Amino acid sequence: MARKRSGQALWTEVDRYFTDLLAPTDPMLEAAIKANQEAGLPAIDVSPLQGKFLHVLVQMTQASRVLEIGLLGGYSTIWIARALHRGGRIVSLEFSAKHAEVARGNLRRAGLLSRVDIRVGPALDSLPALVGSGPFDLIFIDADKGNNPQYLKWAIKLARRGTVIVVDNVARHGHVIEGESSEPDIVGTRRCMEMMANHPRLSAFALQTVGVKGLDGFAVAYVKR
Repeated sequence: MARKRSGQALWTEVDRYFTDLLAPTDPMLEAAIKANQEAGLPAIDVSPLQGKFLHVLVQMTQASRVLEIGLLGGYSTIWIARALHRGGRIVSLEFSAKHAEVARGNLRRAGLLSRVDIRVGPALDSLPALVGSGPFDLIFIDADKGNNPQYLKWAIKLARRGTVIVVDNVARHGHVIEGESSEPDIVGTRRCMEMMANHPRLSAFALQTVGVKGLDGFAVAYVKR
């Protein structure tokens, strides 16, 4: 007789089933998570299945230039970098010098550091320097959520027709529906979603997910022109 499960326990078990089938871990990914934990980084990395989602998106779009806003310890960066075509590059922006140094170690250990251009400092200071360096094929926004509207504006400026923009953590554990909230992460996420819905250059959707990270979600936009 099957055991009865519900809520987080069920989501986690299903997530692990899919992970074992489709996104099995390996020593480099495990080492990155361990290094992040030992360095005291916040435990907010994408899950293995979410990492594989980004990996497959890079493969589907055949991206050779990727912009990542929010590096943390480089776990998601490893997934993305492994999917790049030969000669492909990631520009990854990270506010914290400590986080960037941990990420460099993880990427170096995985043999991928040469594919990643890490820029340290506030992303809103780093983004203007990217204008004129050519459009990006895929842009992943996973930094401080209060600034998501500004990050999306820059992503559109740095995009071309066909660019895919991915925004992480849009469900905010369900709190995204709280229109009266003054919490910066909720306000920023809602404004970002409204921009994605109404911008004439974008065709967008959002998908809420459940799994080891609880109620989560992605928003994805295709740049039409």
